[in-house]
Amino acid sequence: MCFKPLSLLNKPKPTNPSTPKMASKNRAASSVFAILAIFILFHPNVSAQNNPVFACDIDNNPGLKNFTFCDSSLDVQTRVDDLVKRLTLQEKIVNLVNNAGSIDRLGIPKYEWWSEALHGVSYVGPGTHFSSLVPGATSFPQVILTAASFNETLFKTIGQVVSTEARAMYNVGLAGLTFWSPNINIFRDPRWGRGQETPGEDPTLTSKYGAAYVQGLQERDDGDKDRLKVGACCKHYTAYDVDNWKGIERYNFNAVVTKQDMDDTYQPPFKSCVLDGNVASVMCSYNQVNGKPTCGDPDLLTGVIRGEWKLNGYISSDCDSLDVMFKNQHWENTPEKIAADALIAGLDLNCGNFLGQHTEAAIKAGLVKESEVDRAVTNNFATLMRLGFFDGNPSKQIYGKLGPKDVCTPANQELAREAARQGIVLLKNSVGSLPLSPTAIKSLAVIGPNANVTKTMIGNYEGTPCKYTTPLQGLTASVATVYQAGCANVACGTAQVDEAKKVAAAADAVVLVMGSDLSIEAESRDRIDITLPGQQNLLITEVASVSKGPVILVIMSGGGMDVQFAKENPKITSILWVGFPGEAGGAALADIVFGEYNPSGRLPMSWYPQSYTEKVNMTNMNMRPDPATGYPGRTYRFYTGDTVYTFGDGLSYSKFNHHLVEAPKLVSVPLEEGHECRSSKCKSIDTVEQTCKNLAFNIHLRVTNNGTMGGSHTVFLFSSPPAVHGAPQKHLLGFQKVHLAPRQQSVVRFGVDVCKDLSLVDEVGNKKVALGQHVLHVGDLKHSLNVRI
Repeated sequence: MCFKPLSLLNKPKPTNPSTPKMASKNRAASSVFAILAIFILFHPNVSAQNNPVFACDIDNNPGLKNFTFCDSSLDVQTRVDDLVKRLTLQEKIVNLVNNAGSIDRLGIPKYEWWSEALHGVSYVGPGTHFSSLVPGATSFPQVILTAASFNETLFKTIGQVVSTEARAMYNVGLAGLTFWSPNINIFRDPRWGRGQETPGEDPTLTSKYGAAYVQGLQERDDGDKDRLKVGACCKHYTAYDVDNWKGIERYNFNAVVTKQDMDDTYQPPFKSCVLDGNVASVMCSYNQVNGKPTCGDPDLLTGVIRGEWKLNGYISSDCDSLDVMFKNQHWENTPEKIAADALIAGLDLNCGNFLGQHTEAAIKAGLVKESEVDRAVTNNFATLMRLGFFDGNPSKQIYGKLGPKDVCTPANQELAREAARQGIVLLKNSVGSLPLSPTAIKSLAVIGPNANVTKTMIGNYEGTPCKYTTPLQGLTASVATVYQAGCANVACGTAQVDEAKKVAAAADAVVLVMGSDLSIEAESRDRIDITLPGQQNLLITEVASVSKGPVILVIMSGGGMDVQFAKENPKITSILWVGFPGEAGGAALADIVFGEYNPSGRLPMSWYPQSYTEKVNMTNMNMRPDPATGYPGRTYRFYTGDTVYTFGDGLSYSKFNHHLVEAPKLVSVPLEEGHECRSSKCKSIDTVEQTCKNLAFNIHLRVTNNGTMGGSHTVFLFSSPPAVHGAPQKHLLGFQKVHLAPRQQSVVRFGVDVCKDLSLVDEVGNKKVALGQHVLHVGDLKHSLNVRI
């Protein structure tokens, strides 16, 4: 998804394949904003509308009660069947696009499908606006930092708050009901500019995040599973993680993916989103996968999403994807064929105007049947019915009392602070460094281009926050500070080293807030280097050399950075990664720096050395290493080289110990009589129903906080399976977060399903249970488990 101000104003779009179709709003030309400013000037009510959009307004049009589709006591299928039968072809077609047209004779108004809620209600997309009525919404940390909390309860709770604020804004005409979030693509390569939007590199974490956040957005307080609070959307399906790298753009990139990598890396989060999250929508991506555009691939859409996973909802294109298929990818030689391909593949909704412009001609040419249009609008209208859009005035519905008072509440803003605290990762901490004592520190030097930033803290797909607390403001609230930017911006072309050294030398401690922003990593902007930009390294090293007390390096970024120089420098006593920490990021940072909060975040992605980018082509989609070519593989699951920090790294102010209480040493897999593995040696067996029935065990661990400070601790359960079928060297089975007071103990319990958790995908995509020794890891504890027949 991307923001496209030009097309919203119906201006011509660029057709040069080397030019992005929809520029990020942060890169939009100033002329576009001038046009937008004029547009708003002449349309003063564009952001001040006070009435929600809804159908079946029986109060003002009593005749509508005679329509079956307006009868909220009936089931959705009966209602939507009645509605679709009443529509002309043209009325159907105007409801295939995000800016859906009205059907006045049936009391159905226009509806804008495109709103965003990646980490708070966003102004990206034409469906949502802020105004004097609701000037801002709670801006949570960018997803990559929230994921670092490894807290499923937090993921869901944030979703619940975001959907409450979204409903409140809908009730006053400032938002829609369908939100195209979350982004659950795997953060495969450290250079990807959109990695910040994702939960990281691991399929298990990403799957659990996606399902939990979707549940938080969608599930209603009354427990009605047939209805939705708001409609979520899992994107971008699938194998999408190249935006613009060395001139290779997402619009013409063909992701060549093995069946094995597809099934054990790229697809699991989407499968979980549909099956566990019951998401209302899946969005297909711009790129091709193995030579086919995802939005025109019937195997991926109808075959997998609708067929295997039984999606209860609609499939949307990314914005202008069909135009990209035609003009950039040259998939067909006429736009009518593109429209037909997309509909036949299973697409229901087109973000953009392509289906609106070319569907009727495609039908007349015999390229696609009207029944495909019927299926598409049926899925679209059914989703709106589940949202209450066809139930009349929303003020009389379950969320009808929500309004501006329910946005930016103190509790919601405190949750944003808590989410940042839980996600911030302590990567290095020398003895005597953190936490700082606010009474012992008489002066604190705060240095760096990200030390006093606001918008940088919220990353992309943002909304207007309730308020900001910058790092400088957060730290200044506890001790006296002296501030020096050190660089004009994160590019840091010329560092002001002398000025920074002067304030550092006079201070009792130094906090350096460095890193990146959307000028470095963003949608349509992949990185070439993964080092700190410009002269940031020089500034850090020089400041550290003259400092007399602790030097705390804070990295504010979406992706990882090669900070090996700082890791090895004894003068840099602590390193914190704060992601893009949201509106309360500065307060959360101060809470950790001064010991008000015990850090518990863990890295959701590996941090590689710069040499990785010099050896590995970003467009190589293979997860597994290839010794023949020297290709080192991807992510902690397969990568065989050195890292600066790796997935799961993170320190605490306390020491937590693990003790194994219960775990089997042997699991026997029953096989039916005549199974081939009874008579021949097998290295794995298929995960079929007969084999897997009731095949599970428990692992119980006693966790002890041996420190003097209470805090939370993430317990990871990893497995290293036997080395068969290109198995990962290590993969995450599950995680739990436990809070313990000093010297307190707790037993953490994991249930392990052998066929689900210990299985792997073989070379042709079949799920197998490897026979032999599986090594289970919890922290530094290892336990051998033998699986045999």
